Amino acid sequence: MVLIFAESPEGKFKKAALEAVTYGARLAQQMQTQAVALVVGDVADAGMLGEYGVTKVVRIAGDAWDAASLAKAVADVAGQLGADVVVMPFTTTGKAIQGRVAVRLGAGAVSGVNALPDLSDGFVVKRPVFSGKAYAYYKIKSAKKVLSLMSNAIPLEKTGAPVEVENLPITLDPPKVQSVGVEKQKGGIPLPEADIVVSGGRGLKGPENWAILLELADALGAATACSRPVADAGWRPHHEHVGQTGLAIRPNLYIAIGISGAIQHLAGVNNSKTIVVINKDPEAPFFKAADYGVVGDLFEVVPRLTEAVKKFKASN
Repeated sequence: MVLIFAESPEGKFKKAALEAVTYGARLAQQMQTQAVALVVGDVADAGMLGEYGVTKVVRIAGDAWDAASLAKAVADVAGQLGADVVVMPFTTTGKAIQGRVAVRLGAGAVSGVNALPDLSDGFVVKRPVFSGKAYAYYKIKSAKKVLSLMSNAIPLEKTGAPVEVENLPITLDPPKVQSVGVEKQKGGIPLPEADIVVSGGRGLKGPENWAILLELADALGAATACSRPVADAGWRPHHEHVGQTGLAIRPNLYIAIGISGAIQHLAGVNNSKTIVVINKDPEAPFFKAADYGVVGDLFEVVPRLTEAVKKFKASN
């Protein structure tokens, strides 16, 4: 059986959780077994996970913020249900609990997988390495396996219908650490979940010019990001910093505006499905990684691109 931990912060499923459920359901089909989703805490309409292929949803009560107690609960559910494989999203929570769950189950673990396993010769999974410059293949030989799925690795797929939710008599252990307060980003699209990201660098010359980037992002329904020098200078908040020392993202479309494309920045974005670069310097390193490039003054190119997007959407 395949058990999928469907993370649900604030009682809602994010895209990464739905991707993990889709992946787990497809893996269960490969293994000719059952796919079961696990939710923790109060979740609105948890039964809708059945639309993404699971045949059953189980729920345990409690607050899921503590990694140690959450990992124990996930492992307990996996043991009680006899799960052969546990799948979870490669999020901050997934990274915090995957190793703990694997140790409790005596399982082999691979983090950040980006494709369904090859079952023709055992259980072989693939994941990107060296900041996405290569792929490594891992053969898991243990009876139990724990996988975390890289975001945007597989498309969401609805193959079923809503199912009933079963409450399990398993409770979370009291947390060993007390939380005295939480501050979260508000408004906009969280970068790890964005399908489209518009990002700016020092080529914008200052925070007063960011409006042209924001207008393009608004027209595209995109999240906004920036390079490290921009965040360090205080032009944009640090939660928008993408790169080796910031967030690593995998959107379907990444538009880099006025960013040279240093290797540290590329490490955080080179797994994007499509990269578009706008830069006036034809020798900018980013063009070597780009799928499409525009050599020109961003203060002329970006407003014209924004208008073209608006006209296209208005006529479609």
